[in-house]
Amino acid sequence: MAPPRLPGGAAARLLDRLLSVRLPRSRGARVALALAVVYLVWGSTYLGVHLALGSFPPLLLSGLRNLLGGIGLFAFAMRRRPVLPSPVEVRNAAVVGTMLVGLSSGLLAFGMRTVGTGTAAVMIATVPLFATAIAAATGRRIAKAEWFAVALGLAGMAILSLGGGAVGSAGGCLAILFSAIFWAGGAHLATRLKQPADLFLATALQIGLGGALSTTVAWFAGERVSTLHVLPAVAFLYLMLIGTMAAYVAYGYLIRHTSPAVASSCMYVNPVVAIALGALLLGEPVTRPTLLATALILASVGISFASGRRRA
Repeated sequence: MAPPRLPGGAAARLLDRLLSVRLPRSRGARVALALAVVYLVWGSTYLGVHLALGSFPPLLLSGLRNLLGGIGLFAFAMRRRPVLPSPVEVRNAAVVGTMLVGLSSGLLAFGMRTVGTGTAAVMIATVPLFATAIAAATGRRIAKAEWFAVALGLAGMAILSLGGGAVGSAGGCLAILFSAIFWAGGAHLATRLKQPADLFLATALQIGLGGALSTTVAWFAGERVSTLHVLPAVAFLYLMLIGTMAAYVAYGYLIRHTSPAVASSCMYVNPVVAIALGALLLGEPVTRPTLLATALILASVGISFASGRRRA
């Protein structure tokens, strides 16, 4: 169903054309597009957060980008006249959004005040390892290969933190580590709590409600934007429009239409993209400990995925 025509004017006609863009028809093409978005966009968001922190305090940055992104997605979702969610589904979306946005995204931004983009991306790549631990705590039997993957990932973390490969403070690294834990917990809940049937509406509620919580906490904590510079403002818009609205929808599509291994395969690619952008654009060092830690952590993620496929 074509979107309604907007009032006259060049800007209105341009927006109308953008809203009329159609997604690929085949499932394979949509999966490929979604993978490209989560691979490249989420790999570049570490650079975006680094630049946006030049004007935005960390928790306010996380809250505003997700709150405004959620509002935009909600408006888009309602144009499609979806089935309205029940109060229970709204509550569940708020819980998942609090974990993924309010806690995980907020702690990531806080940690990246003192941690390099490549180091942060490698640490976030431990999410599948924490997901394995959460699954074990909730009663799922964990294979030996999965425990080996966890041990391998912890070894990579140790090298990154203690072997000279980490770019940043111990407190920043700890915040990012907890960010990975909360993301794993939120993803775990997202697969077990009933969510709104419409993908856009479910994503809008998750990131919008999570962003509202972060923004409220940031406001009462006294975080304010004192001076807004051009580059941080552009980075903020990129994070809101592309890193939040587009990427979360793409990730949600992959969760619903592919296997967990395919949906989480961005953990392989995101650190590579982040390290490359950090080295090329920010001059961040790529040391041997960094490369060794990255190899160990990505190998552990690969073993975890392979074990998960065999179990399935």
